[in-house]
Amino acid sequence: MGSEGKVFTLAEISQHNNAKDCWLIIDGKVYDVTKFLEDHPGGDEVLLSATGKDATDDFEDVGHSASARAMMDEYYIGDIDTATIPTKVKYSPPNQPHYNQDKTSEFIIKLLQFLVPLAILGLAVGIRFYTKAT
Repeated sequence: MGSEGKVFTLAEISQHNNAKDCWLIIDGKVYDVTKFLEDHPGGDEVLLSATGKDATDDFEDVGHSASARAMMDEYYIGDIDTATIPTKVKYSPPNQPHYNQDKTSEFIIKLLQFLVPLAILGLAVGIRFYTKAT
C-alpha cells in the first residue's frame, strides 16, 4: 500500500461515491471500500449512502464487531485534511420575546378555578332537585 499516509481533501474523497469507486471517511481516516461493497453484511447501499461526508457516526451507531474493525486496515488509503471538513453548526432557536398567554391576574384565575366547578355542582343539584319535585 504505497498510498498509506496520503492526505486527501473532502472534495477529492467526495468524487469517489459510486459502486465502482467508493471511499469512506471514518475517524479521520480514508478507506477505499470498493472491493468490500459486495461482501458488506449490511449491503452496498449502506456504504454508498455514507460517501462524501464523515461516516464516523454512521459506523459507530451500528456497533461493528472487533473483527470488522480489524478488517478496516486492509482498506485504509490515507487521512483526510480536517480543514476541508465543514464544521458542524449547532442549532440554536431564534430568540423570541416572552409571550404571556394570559394577562389576567393570578387571583382571578384561582377564583374562577374554584367558582366554576362550584357553579356546575350547584346547577346539577338544582336540576336534580327540580326534576324530583315535578
